[in-house]
Amino acid sequence: MSTALTLIVLVLVGIAIWQMTKIFELSQVKTENSQIANDSDNKTQGYLLFAFLIFIYAITIFSFWKYSKFLLPEASSAHGEEYDYLMLVSFIIIFIVQSITQVLLHYFGYRYRGKEGNKALFYADNDRLEFIWTIIPVIVLAGLILWGLYTWTNIMDINDEDDPLIVELYAQQFNWTARYGGTDNVLGGANVRMIDIDRANILGLDESDTYATDDVIVKELHLPVGRKVNFKMRSQDVLHSAYMPHFRAQMNCVPGMTTEFSFTPIKTTAEVRLEPDVNDKVKRTNAIRAERAANGEDNSDPWEFDYVLLCNKICGKSHYNMQMKIIVETQEEYEAWLKTQQTFGQTMASMQ
Repeated sequence: MSTALTLIVLVLVGIAIWQMTKIFELSQVKTENSQIANDSDNKTQGYLLFAFLIFIYAITIFSFWKYSKFLLPEASSAHGEEYDYLMLVSFIIIFIVQSITQVLLHYFGYRYRGKEGNKALFYADNDRLEFIWTIIPVIVLAGLILWGLYTWTNIMDINDEDDPLIVELYAQQFNWTARYGGTDNVLGGANVRMIDIDRANILGLDESDTYATDDVIVKELHLPVGRKVNFKMRSQDVLHSAYMPHFRAQMNCVPGMTTEFSFTPIKTTAEVRLEPDVNDKVKRTNAIRAERAANGEDNSDPWEFDYVLLCNKICGKSHYNMQMKIIVETQEEYEAWLKTQQTFGQTMASMQ
């Protein structure tokens, strides 16, 4: 209540100051009231253009210097390096083109500002100039598009070579569920029409399908490092998007159909936690939490880095909280964890 009252008072004070300023302007008899810009106005606007040019580049450089530490760490998937390189090249090209065009825009805005007595020159066209500024963007954009399509084709080459791990990601408002193929690495049939909450069949698995018997349903995603993973994605209700930023992976989860994505994790969770940049972020975060705790705020729990699965489509009021922890570990650790999980067949038997 006190915060709202303070805001109201500040708004009223601002309105009062603005009104007093208008009254002061109207009281100045000698003030020029012409709405037509003169040479002095145009010169001032030209200098302001240069000032704004300096401002936008200064704040850009400052942002890179100050906030680049909050960027994602290096990609933890086999395809991530190529993905990041393509993005880096795209940003460099955009930055160079933007720099040139902005400098020219602001320079010409000042150089050809309005002056009394000057007449604008009508310049109909220049075929050579138009050809140059058309063909160069066409070549650059065509190159980026073809490179992007080639990269996308390589990333989306989902096949059963190299014995991939088969995992289903099931999305619903507002949580994720993962399903493994079990010992046979084959997912049983499933349909949302078969969902039976009373029998704990939360994913709608076909109980008559023998492949579904050894399926493992979990709320924490475990992946073996160095092994390709083929994801099958479903949605129960609305459009979601499975987004795993550290693996540079994202795919929509569409109701009524199964979408797919594949990648190979190359760094375990433990390895990433030891990386200097990640360690620095953890230390900074924990320092902030300790400071808040010292001020009486309940935010002192230490934080460790974890991979995470997020929803990247606004899917409802709790969209922000739709996430699942991902643990990348060695093949031996993964197999030991999988053995501790209850299978779908065991769950159904316990419901008898």
